[in-house]
Amino acid sequence: MTQQRCNHSKQTTRCIGQIAICAMLLVPAPLFAQELPKGASFFDDFETFDESLWGLSDGWVNGDWQNCMWSKDNVAVDDGLLALRFAKEANDKRDYTCGEIQSRHVYGYGTYEARFRTSTGSGLNAAFFTYIGPHHGKPHDEIDFEVLTRDTTAVSLNTYVGGEPNNGKRVPLPQPAEDGFITYSFVWDPDGIRWYVDGVLMHETAESSPLPANDQKIYASLWGSESFPNWMGNFVEPDAEVLMDIDWIAFTALDEGCQFPGSLVCQDG
Repeated sequence: MTQQRCNHSKQTTRCIGQIAICAMLLVPAPLFAQELPKGASFFDDFETFDESLWGLSDGWVNGDWQNCMWSKDNVAVDDGLLALRFAKEANDKRDYTCGEIQSRHVYGYGTYEARFRTSTGSGLNAAFFTYIGPHHGKPHDEIDFEVLTRDTTAVSLNTYVGGEPNNGKRVPLPQPAEDGFITYSFVWDPDGIRWYVDGVLMHETAESSPLPANDQKIYASLWGSESFPNWMGNFVEPDAEVLMDIDWIAFTALDEGCQFPGSLVCQDG
């Protein structure tokens, strides 16, 4: 779910903000109405923060419904993981801060994959998704994986086409999202979208369903809200910082071959 989006054993301990000094920040969305460059296939294992692939959301909120401000200090890379953090930190916009990365390019048909784990917390959303919208001079198109961390035994799937939701479904996870890393993948091609969890097909678009038509940016984010108790649960202030740890993110363009072991593209058939 995206509304008025502005552009969105490894240790879990992080030096939050350690990449902020060198990472060029994305500025608020109105400056992004020009055509965005199209990206090629990639696999990012976050051994470093690749500034050519990613920008950081910083200093704004997506709307009144979001109870945290995006902060560059809530994104860090350490020990081969990218960590997004939600924490109680009062600022001039909200009482909490949250973390998000977004791609500098747009991507089209192909396979989108991320491997991550989350903490738990009611009223929080750990999301891996693609999005394009009016701030980019395009209609609102979107493809979602959203772990609502009030219940980490399932993940929510969805699309938006021209701003209208379609194909929403909540599917079980093979283990609670905080217990270990899970691979979330979707394949987007001209005929439809198929969602996979750890390589297992979980959902696909109906034959007559409208489909996204515009190349989209890739996002990973951890954010909170007090506005959607029926969806995200009643917000409960966390006792400690909440983390979304991302092992890797990848995109493989349609008709391109296996890039790395563990990719859905590498499976027979």
